[in-house]
Amino acid sequence: MGRGRGGSRTQRRHFRQNRENVWKRTKPDPSSENPTENNGGDPSWQPFATQSLAFEEYYKEQGIVAPEEWDLFMEFLRKPLPAAFRINSSSLFCSDIRTQLESDFMISLQSEVSEGGEPQPIRPLAWYPENLAWHSNFSRMQLRKNQTLERFHEFLKLENEIGNITRQEAVSMVPPLFLDVRPEHFILDMCAAPGSKTFQLLEIIHRSTKPGLLPDGLVVANDLDVQRCNLLIHQTKRMCTANLIVTNHEAQHFPGCRSNKKSSSAPEIGIELEPPISQLLFDRVLCDVPCSGDGTLRKAPDIWRKWHSGHGNGLHALQVQIAMRGLSLLKVGGRMVYSTCSMNPVENEAVVGEILRKCGGSVELIDVSSELPQLVRRPGLKRWKVRDKGKWLASSKDVGKYRTNAIGPGMFPSGRNLARSMDHSGSMEQDEKHENGEDENVVEVLQSSEDAVISDDEEVSPFPLERCMRIVPHDQNGGAFFIAVLHKHSPLPANQGTANHLEGALCSTINEQIVNLPTLDTENTNGLLASLADDTDETITEAASEAELIEGEQDGVTLELDTSGKSEENGSEANQVPDDGEADPKKTRGKRKQLQGKWKGVDPVVFFKDEAVINAIKTFYGIDESFPFNGHLVTRNSDTNHVKRIYYVSKPVKDVLELNFSVGEQLKITSIGLKMFERQTASVASCAPCAFRISSEGLPLILPYITKQILYASPVDFKHILQYKSIKFSDFVDAEFGAKASGLMLGCCVLVLGKDGKSTLDPIQVDESTIAIGCWKGKNSLSVMVTALDCQELLERLLMRIETRNGNLVSKDEASDGKVDVDMKDMEKASTIVATEG
Repeated sequence: MGRGRGGSRTQRRHFRQNRENVWKRTKPDPSSENPTENNGGDPSWQPFATQSLAFEEYYKEQGIVAPEEWDLFMEFLRKPLPAAFRINSSSLFCSDIRTQLESDFMISLQSEVSEGGEPQPIRPLAWYPENLAWHSNFSRMQLRKNQTLERFHEFLKLENEIGNITRQEAVSMVPPLFLDVRPEHFILDMCAAPGSKTFQLLEIIHRSTKPGLLPDGLVVANDLDVQRCNLLIHQTKRMCTANLIVTNHEAQHFPGCRSNKKSSSAPEIGIELEPPISQLLFDRVLCDVPCSGDGTLRKAPDIWRKWHSGHGNGLHALQVQIAMRGLSLLKVGGRMVYSTCSMNPVENEAVVGEILRKCGGSVELIDVSSELPQLVRRPGLKRWKVRDKGKWLASSKDVGKYRTNAIGPGMFPSGRNLARSMDHSGSMEQDEKHENGEDENVVEVLQSSEDAVISDDEEVSPFPLERCMRIVPHDQNGGAFFIAVLHKHSPLPANQGTANHLEGALCSTINEQIVNLPTLDTENTNGLLASLADDTDETITEAASEAELIEGEQDGVTLELDTSGKSEENGSEANQVPDDGEADPKKTRGKRKQLQGKWKGVDPVVFFKDEAVINAIKTFYGIDESFPFNGHLVTRNSDTNHVKRIYYVSKPVKDVLELNFSVGEQLKITSIGLKMFERQTASVASCAPCAFRISSEGLPLILPYITKQILYASPVDFKHILQYKSIKFSDFVDAEFGAKASGLMLGCCVLVLGKDGKSTLDPIQVDESTIAIGCWKGKNSLSVMVTALDCQELLERLLMRIETRNGNLVSKDEASDGKVDVDMKDMEKASTIVATEG
């Protein structure tokens, strides 16, 4: 899959197109005598080998599990990974979904429990708060193929698409929990794609937020690859948040946005002369770095045949650089979590040890063994070895003369440079010549222990690396993961937070090695394949000052465009492709170029200041003056006369934007804010007093402040319009409601499910349980303006709530049967009316 130097750059699509589903095998037919018939007629088919001699030798020697556990460890690694998912705690239907899992699926799926397996078909993860994360005993393949699991599978697909749940590997949920996030925190997710952990962080900061309000914190989600940024945007879009910024930078060179003077261009862009914050620093940093990914073997078993100890060695320097940059962006008193989905100590404990050496006493590896006590974890290693070119190395003095540029002292437990003395005037040149010669591509060959080089005095790390956490598959029937929690006590020593000479030299070879790494699934790859494989032509140079890094980023970066997508300012809400920062070169070729921002291929972020449009929106919807509009609206089009979408940003995001403008737009922003208003382009909209409608994403935030163009419907009429999408005013069950609907102005309106099962003419108090949708008020009818999936979800949840309410009423008071009968008759009447219309 790697292209030669003269070929095109390796793209993520190359991995996607060539990736095979190795778990998907045709089930053999016992009645067939022809073995080729059992395998789709392919005579060359062979069962996939879930083993690697190199893997087993390496990890036996490293001692990641006790010898008596080895067989059990390998047994679990060869089994498909059970599915896991997490309920969105900020979802309107969070409690409903949890109740459905506990009262319905835990019971109905009991017959599918296999012998020798876990006693429950699905169960909440005991270590995750509030029963919000769930473990299923069924693999993804079982969910797709087993007919009896079809209802459960459809439930997972629908809720995941809507955003009520997130399908995520269980161990991947762990790192955000150790960050100790609070709503007011500024959080950086350095290698964020595909976005499951980012979504989790957003849930936490929004958890205690009341309707109509936003938290004081924010999440900056970064990824190197613009294609993976699109995946990240799509994942987090379901959260509907105004507290997220998605950026596209190399994590090790993420800009600090330090403002040293007032910006002369500030009045032109409509911001304050002096930004409210002078530097972009974070209270929490999630450093989930690119890694070799062998902790995901259960999900991506093709790693078995491609596993190589050199993968971890080649990534070590980059991982150190990213972690050090994360610490330099962390506020004093802040917390950073370093994590990988690799089991390799060179990518894990060796990186943490090197971080602690570089930082001196300014950073502490903290003990979190008392947190999440039900999570089974193991202490980190204090002893390990490095394997290079088929030989075991116990310390840096065992490194060959010509391998010092590839195997650094920081990979070993002591971190000391014990290399043999060399003639500094000429040996390095010889090393470089050797590294760039024929021996560079020598493939590691397993050798017997007699041929391996092993030092008599095995090194032990001086740092308390036992405070790190290792999660192994057979402890909780999941994947493998490594986590370290770091606390910053004081500023870093001078010249730290940037790469040194050796790290720069080591990282320059990573892009060539990366194309031969295993192709992993999107979750838990930590941005490895797409981020690094797409940059095969780039090298990581010796780092200089932060200002020089920023200058180099601004002058030398050209983004590759996603030609399959649309610009953010094009496309409809229902069918919009999640590529908020993209422009289509096919559409601009040969035409007038669209106005661009500072970064090529990325739509600019512009504060929206058109008072005429803003006042028209406020007047049409009767938006209360207490809702903060000034300075919170942005658009992605420099031509403000042709704006299609208006986004809303929270106060902290607004502050970061102003800082970014004041420092010359150092942040390359691919997505920002919450889509609040969208221009209605249909011909019927030309007659409406207001050209902008409220988007489904922005409605929950602005709903408490709307005083006009709002209706309150009974459950019957609410169900009616969800089911049939468009209804004439005269056909509503509640005639008074139909009359009020006909009296609204032409254009967008909001339909709210009335309290206590009835519609009302008076405004209701909006709370966490309020259900509302956007509609279009036409001349003769009312039509929904939400996607078919949202309609389906709301309809199902509404019916479940009605059934639950009616059931409870019957059980509590037999006299309430009359009320239940009335409700059911009303629904039958609604169905009859629509049937007559058809």
